[in-house]
Amino acid sequence: MKKIGIVMGSASDLPVVKKAIDMLDQFEVPYEVHVYSAHRTPDHAADFASAARSNGFGAIIAAAGMAAHLAGAIAARTTLPVIGIPCKSNISDGVDALLSTVQMPSGIPVATVAVDGAANAALLAIQILSVEDAGLAKKLDEKRAADAQKVLEKDEEIRKQFTK
Repeated sequence: MKKIGIVMGSASDLPVVKKAIDMLDQFEVPYEVHVYSAHRTPDHAADFASAARSNGFGAIIAAAGMAAHLAGAIAARTTLPVIGIPCKSNISDGVDALLSTVQMPSGIPVATVAVDGAANAALLAIQILSVEDAGLAKKLDEKRAADAQKVLEKDEEIRKQFTK
């Protein structure tokens, strides 16, 4: 199975990124986690992205806040799917990071999830791998069914409580 690369622009992004790590663990998808800054360690970020395919990665998740150039910097150096997680900051509640992550130039796509949306970033990476992995596809189907069942159980509970 291919692994997922996870890169965060700062160690302070780890509480957000941990949700992606937990989701990948739940699906037993291998991953590797790094702290590389698009601005402070651009050569390391570029080297990681350039070698990602040959190093066995199937997709890369990149989390960054504020200027949030990391996902774009990674995407510029690989043709693997890159999923950006814009991280919330104290400045503009993550809108700055969201816009920086989603507004990529033509030819350098970055899939972007919600601000602090690490669980969905991991699920999207898993879906990408599941194109060629029937076992992962089955696990995704099972998760969707379990999630739907939880909603229906809550519906029943609320209906019983508030229906007259």
